[in-house]
Amino acid sequence: MHKQHLPIQQLAAIAAVVASLIPQPGQADPGYSFGDGAQKNRSCLSCHKDKELVGAANQISPKAFQHTTHAQLGCKTCHNTVSDKHPSDGKIARTTTCSDCHTDIASQYSISKHSLSVPDCSACHNPHSVHKPGEVYALDLNKTCTTCHTQDKIAASHAQWLPQSNLHLGSINCITCHTKSDAFVLSVYVSRRDQKTTGSATTVADYAYLKSKANSDNIAKLVDRNQDSYISIEELRNFNTNPLNKDLYLKAILTPAATSHAFQISDKSWNCTSCHAAGPDAAQVSRLVLPKQDGTFQHMDIEKGASIAALNVIPDFYMMGSSRNTILNMLGIGILAGGMVMPVGHGFFRFLTRKNRRKE
Repeated sequence: MHKQHLPIQQLAAIAAVVASLIPQPGQADPGYSFGDGAQKNRSCLSCHKDKELVGAANQISPKAFQHTTHAQLGCKTCHNTVSDKHPSDGKIARTTTCSDCHTDIASQYSISKHSLSVPDCSACHNPHSVHKPGEVYALDLNKTCTTCHTQDKIAASHAQWLPQSNLHLGSINCITCHTKSDAFVLSVYVSRRDQKTTGSATTVADYAYLKSKANSDNIAKLVDRNQDSYISIEELRNFNTNPLNKDLYLKAILTPAATSHAFQISDKSWNCTSCHAAGPDAAQVSRLVLPKQDGTFQHMDIEKGASIAALNVIPDFYMMGSSRNTILNMLGIGILAGGMVMPVGHGFFRFLTRKNRRKE
């Protein structure tokens, strides 16, 4: 991990920590095995959690790391050159690359423009805290993009061709259009009205707040009243009309069903009717996304068609065309038909009486 030898004082501090982990006679094995056994990664993290010992660049948050798949594999799976003399041996502890495991993703990424300027996966993904796309808030994924593409530049470039670009950017994440996905879903989040914002900025209610509202660790029961892990249209309506939830609302964000690291723009992204048309799949399939105590999110399927069933199901989301309401459609047709009665009737009556007018 270190290309240069560490200062003597720092090495002494690390040695003291490691020495405390070596089992003494009569003591149980603390799991000093660099990832093996029940105490996975304990020895590594005992030093690497401390910035004073390893420096900011090599600091790892045990809480963030323990959730990752990498933690389940164990530190030495990737850092297999670690020796008993680490770190004083001065060897770089990483020999495994991301492509050794993520072959398909590496192949996808190799054809993208990003691979030319950002060849290292860790530039966007911290391997010690990385989560799957579905485990993070949809718009938080955009933060990865904004490390290179500033928010101002994103807004300006999209405004050149995209009507109400700020509104669009607040309802979709970057990979919705930039992964060439042909299938989309609506990810529905519970948000707080006292933190409600407009445009591309938005927030969602965190686990602690929803726990206080539910008076339980099971925050899903705020929406999933029968606790069958499936959200019906009626349950969404009840959530919105429940006076106890007056400080909450449902925020829907259009997300891709599958992602790709090729970052190619689908032709559909330039076609407004791919989303703004009557009843496309994008407005039919949806899921409720709730925060978990560890900072990730869980998904629950929502009854198909929930987003277009009625305006009070997800009142803060409206996709022109796809959110059509049958009753309003019929009412509109009725108004148009009624408006045609007078001119058409008048013309028809004049046609029938044309001979009488000639005699006059």
